[in-house]
Amino acid sequence: MGQMTADQYLDQIQNQLMKTLTEKKDAMPPGFNQQRFALNCITVIRDMMKDYKKREQLQTVDINSIVLCMIKGAYLGLDFLNGECYAIPYKGEMTFQTDYKGEIKVCKRFSDDPIKDIYAKVVREGDVYDEGVEAGVQKLSFKPVPFSNKDIIGAFAVVMYADGTIKYDSMSVEEIRHTKDVYSKAANSQAWKESFGEMCKKTVIRRLSKLIDLNLDKVELIKAYEEGSGFEFENQQISGGSTRQPAQLPGSDNVVDAFAPGQTAGQKTIEQKPQPAVTPQDFRKAPEREPIPAEEVPQSMPDEGFMMPEDFPDNELPFK
Repeated sequence: MGQMTADQYLDQIQNQLMKTLTEKKDAMPPGFNQQRFALNCITVIRDMMKDYKKREQLQTVDINSIVLCMIKGAYLGLDFLNGECYAIPYKGEMTFQTDYKGEIKVCKRFSDDPIKDIYAKVVREGDVYDEGVEAGVQKLSFKPVPFSNKDIIGAFAVVMYADGTIKYDSMSVEEIRHTKDVYSKAANSQAWKESFGEMCKKTVIRRLSKLIDLNLDKVELIKAYEEGSGFEFENQQISGGSTRQPAQLPGSDNVVDAFAPGQTAGQKTIEQKPQPAVTPQDFRKAPEREPIPAEEVPQSMPDEGFMMPEDFPDNELPFK
């Protein structure tokens, strides 16, 4: 293995990512900005390299796996830098997972019926929560104790359509923990340990999405969305919920733009070859690249792929 600097490593990822984005351009949302998406992805990888544990994990992941993970976010129009989705080194591969914010964005964008709002809340001890059906209409009321830090006892999610109708789903904390323990790909991840409330909301939002008619009209979209859940249901019954149904392929192209329009790379067909794991002997610190400003960068839940970075000395070898 020849020597490779940090800059060369990031350039290799970026070049491979741009080639793949061009090859898969028909599966991208209209107006998708390739350069912006690619540079934001490189910023995320650079931040991961600043954490010792993540650098060690990246050593076991080849470049092709990183690119394939990033492409899944592009299919759904989600931005890694905005915290709408995550790239997580897991068992020698880079795995793709959506965030709570990403789940909401996907539902709003791909719902056949226009959605006015969609959200999820956790229910804690002492909160007043009531649900039911009155005259054939679903009713739900929730009055939380302000700023309560008491134990979480459940979570619910609501989708409000433009026509005024609603759908909702709820899960007890026991159901959520069962789903995590039985179906999660990373049940012991930092996200579950340190952001349990956010993961509760993501879990119930994902189950509610089974009741929403999502117009995922391309195979790439369906696969990315299913993998992004972070769960492996294998067509089994989800605790307390409905059986996972096979993805449908409705024939509509009504897709909302993912990012602001921008110049994209010229179309080229380039054969994609797997890249080996990077183990350079001379991994020097590269010049900083400026991230592309995001329209909105909300606070993101801590995730195992994004721990607080610690700068490493110029002569430290991130990869052994």
